[in-house]
Amino acid sequence: MSFLDVVRGALPVVSLRDRTDADIAFLSGLYASTREEELRQVDWSDEQKHAFLHDQFTRQHAHYLQHYPRAEWLILEREAAPVGRLYVETTGVEIRLMDVALLPAFRGGGIGTALMHALLAHADALGLPVTLHVEPFNPALRLYTRLGFVALEERGLYLFMRRAAPAEDDLSGREQRGA
Repeated sequence: MSFLDVVRGALPVVSLRDRTDADIAFLSGLYASTREEELRQVDWSDEQKHAFLHDQFTRQHAHYLQHYPRAEWLILEREAAPVGRLYVETTGVEIRLMDVALLPAFRGGGIGTALMHALLAHADALGLPVTLHVEPFNPALRLYTRLGFVALEERGLYLFMRRAAPAEDDLSGREQRGA
């Protein structure tokens, strides 16, 4: 069963649906909104910033398609309008949270936390760990840490984090107690 099937209807404020090609312009704008703060520090014209962000989005999108071919590409909607994206790939050994992003007006209101709780419940039901990459300065890092993610290593600009499956937590606890 897919994550979309599990979470459909479980989040009261938003709904999720599969991404379509018609969503690309929205997704590009959403991506740009996640980089606004960073680009305020750059002395580029609006046209230069737009070109840079379009190029970066196109490269990221192509990378995800190439490296996560079985991913679920989900659009978050509120009142039938897109407000975010959630990209997740489930394999036999893990659930990889590839990306979660919300439009600025929807950040900080608990939607991301609710999504993460639903994703972790799904992972627990499957007995799988959840992994992700996050930039050390991303505010979501605090949420991931609260939810039990542990940084395993630095990978370029990102921290690679993992939240163990419940059975692994049980095993780890037994090993620490000498059982």
